[in-house]
This record gives sequence, C-alpha cells and structure tokens, in this order.
Amino acid sequence: MLNKLRGHLKSVQNDPESMDQLTEENFPKHIAIIMDGNGRWAKKRGLPRVAGHREGMSVVRKIVRHANKLGVGILTLYAFSTENWKRPKTEVDFLMRLPERFLKAELPTLIKENVIVRITGDRVNLPDYTKRAVDEAVAATANNTGLVLNFALNYGSRSEIIEGMKSLFQEVQDGKLAIEDLSEASFSEHLMTAGLDDPDLLIRTSGELRLSNFMLWQLAYSEFWFTDVLWPDFSQEHLEEAIKVYQKRQRRYGGV
Repeated sequence: MLNKLRGHLKSVQNDPESMDQLTEENFPKHIAIIMDGNGRWAKKRGLPRVAGHREGMSVVRKIVRHANKLGVGILTLYAFSTENWKRPKTEVDFLMRLPERFLKAELPTLIKENVIVRITGDRVNLPDYTKRAVDEAVAATANNTGLVLNFALNYGSRSEIIEGMKSLFQEVQDGKLAIEDLSEASFSEHLMTAGLDDPDLLIRTSGELRLSNFMLWQLAYSEFWFTDVLWPDFSQEHLEEAIKVYQKRQRRYGGV
C-alpha cells in the first residue's frame, strides 16, 4: 500500500495542496461507501432512474481503480440492500443485471490489477445470472493479493447480526464454544465480513445522514464523511478529499 501511495504522491508533486494533505500517515486501510443519489441524479436531468444507475456503475469503475492506485486495502461498496427489493420491479431487475455487466467488462482489468473480488450479503434471493457473475469473479480473483473489492449485495446489517447470533448460539448448544468465551472477536467471526478489518472510513453521498442498515456492528468506531454530491458526480478528487479529512481526525476509541 505504501509504495502505491508514494507513487501517487510523487505524481502530484506539483500540487502543493495535495502534497500537504494526502499523506502516508494515518491512511485508511478499509473504506466503505454508501453509493446514494443515482435516482435523484437522473430525475434532475429528466431521465429514468435506471440511467442514474448506469452512470453510477461508470463511477464505480473509476473509484475502484483510483482506490487501488492509492493503495487502499479494502473497498466495500453498498450495491444493493435487503430493503431495495421494495423498489419497482423494472428497477430491481436492472440493478440485478449491473453486477453481471460490470464484472463482464471489468474482470480482465481487475485480474490484471491484482484486485480480489468479494461478495457480502444473502445470496438466496439473487437471480442465477447474478450469482454466476459474482461467483466467476470471486473464483477468478481468488489468488490475487491486492485491493479487496467487497460488494455488499442484498445486504442488511440487522439480518446479518441475527444470523450471526444464531450461528454463535448453535456452537454453544453443540458444545463447540463455551458461553464464557463469547466475545466481540468471536461474534465478528460469525458475521458476513469475517476476515475483513472493520472500515476506518465511511463515505455516504447525496446528502443523506444515516446508515441505512449498513454495517451497524462494523462501523462502531469508523469515521464518517458525508457529502451532498450525488454518486454519479462523485470523483477521484472527492475520494481524496474524504481521505484528507479522515487524516486530520484523531481516533480515540473512547479514550482521551
């Protein structure tokens, strides 16, 4: 990660502001993004909502590449929530096709750039074509060692916590785990994000100031950065701005 960041800093050495603020020190390892505002972006332009989602997919491509260039370790993108099934069927159908379209176009590049694709969410209700696309990407990038691109797809934090509790309780019932050994660490191992560090930085676009059932356990001590920018207008510069703000904060974890 440091070599990538050093390379980026060198490439912007003629920009004093960037050099002054974007540093190797206190760099977020895991960035999570709630990508919000596609529908409003389309409405402002008199376009159907799916046009906003299509444009948003283009932004995903740019942000993934830039995050990888900067040396981010994990990038989690909230792609589809368990509540999004309530949207009109035509919109849901389009959203379910986006992983297939994105990965079909981007998988060769992701493999070349050493990106690991991971999916966090409930697979049960996903269409077969969506499952096939994500399974192929996960398998094809399994041996990579770079950026973990984690798509939160059909994900809801409350149901994740409930299922984690059931799994943990079952281990206690089966005698595999003693009740006194229950801990935050052992519970985290039963969540969908097991094996991933908690996010250091959460970004939410579009001006909304809520978590929308996203990573409620994992975001306990994350730094939040909200912006009015709609996701289709989100740029590499906005990503760097969020990181710069993060680097100015002091994370105390309840201490002084």
